[in-house]
Amino acid sequence: MDKNLKQGTLELVLLSALERRPMYGLEILKAVEEGSSGLFQFKEGSLYPSLHKLVDAGCIESEWQPSSVGGAPRKVYQITETGLAQLERKKLEWGDLRSGLDALLGLKGRTL
Repeated sequence: MDKNLKQGTLELVLLSALERRPMYGLEILKAVEEGSSGLFQFKEGSLYPSLHKLVDAGCIESEWQPSSVGGAPRKVYQITETGLAQLERKKLEWGDLRSGLDALLGLKGRTL
């Protein structure tokens, strides 16, 4: 998949992952990769700046928690009410984009 298309959907993907449950960074990467059957594979270098932007926007919050397997504490992220509202807006935007592209590409009503 085109890198720019993936970057444009990163906020939607992260909010969607965190809607399921709170997670720490590497856990988010794994959940996104598995949940997308490997289509979305992000590096830590793009994940953490995006998470920080979502924290700054009030869409998610973070908290240091002790590791369940020992070792250093982990920063766990969870979605907020603001984030849930943003996720719903992003889902609607995605649906509109998909409908428009399907129509443009002649895919409307077809299943692949």
